[in-house]
Amino acid sequence: MTTIRLKIPEIKQYLLDLQNRLCHLFEKEDGQARFNEDLWTHEEGGGGITRVMADGAVIEKAGVNFSHVTGGSLPSAATLKRPELADARFQALGVSVVVHPQNPYVPTTHANVRCVVVEKPDGTLHWWFGGGFDLTPYYGFAEDCEHWHRMAKDACEPFGNTVYSRYKKWCDDYFYLKHRHEPRGIGGLFFDDLNEWGLDRSFAFIQNVAEYFIKAYQPIMARRKNLKYGERERHFQCYRRGRYVEFNLLYDRGTLFGIQSGGRTESILMSLPPHVEWKYNWMPEAGSAEEKLYKEFLVRREWV
Repeated sequence: MTTIRLKIPEIKQYLLDLQNRLCHLFEKEDGQARFNEDLWTHEEGGGGITRVMADGAVIEKAGVNFSHVTGGSLPSAATLKRPELADARFQALGVSVVVHPQNPYVPTTHANVRCVVVEKPDGTLHWWFGGGFDLTPYYGFAEDCEHWHRMAKDACEPFGNTVYSRYKKWCDDYFYLKHRHEPRGIGGLFFDDLNEWGLDRSFAFIQNVAEYFIKAYQPIMARRKNLKYGERERHFQCYRRGRYVEFNLLYDRGTLFGIQSGGRTESILMSLPPHVEWKYNWMPEAGSAEEKLYKEFLVRREWV
């Protein structure tokens, strides 16, 4: 287990490079806006780099955050399945990404990859990786959903024939609004507590997930960002963003972990969209493109 200490600098360097490449990608796709950067420190140790883009030509708001924090007690969001680690010291490092585009035909997306290392009072070390990516369309395009899940499957295939189906189901189960009885989007991949493959293979997997996230999202953004839209589409986008807010504040483990570990609030909540609408008891018109989203896309299905 001591090898994890030796691996942390390599993991950290990969994550910092990933943050740089993602920011460059989104700046290139937007063509106008640039990321603003904040460096911050954690009260117990470590810190992070928060980068946020706002009011671009294509991207209304995007955040690409790196953090490497330490703490004296693992937050409860991370110990539900590990009560024996409740009083252990920890360090967590990762990159999280959220993109809220201007154009309602471009989906919102979220991705993250992370590593957690825990040291018990007796000096025993535990580690695991987690992460994934998911897509939240406002207007559905089957070819986009098929491409998204094809990339997710390709990311998993070198690691086993059942990995994609397992982590796709986990994503479908996780990004589900129980109080609404509906999925947040069309899913993708979600995994946590990954250590059974060993350190090198687990680290290789999160790298593959990150690289295939880029391959999955960039073509969709490029294909949809110039489509014409009007007030109807914009209002529907803002209405559906309300579901995104509800999920992140009620269920998201990353949000809870950040808050409970004394993380930087502005960085944790950068995932929230800038403009949102809630409408009382609203229903889409029969036969409309908005109803099609609910009937054909916000359902569990096999895309590839």
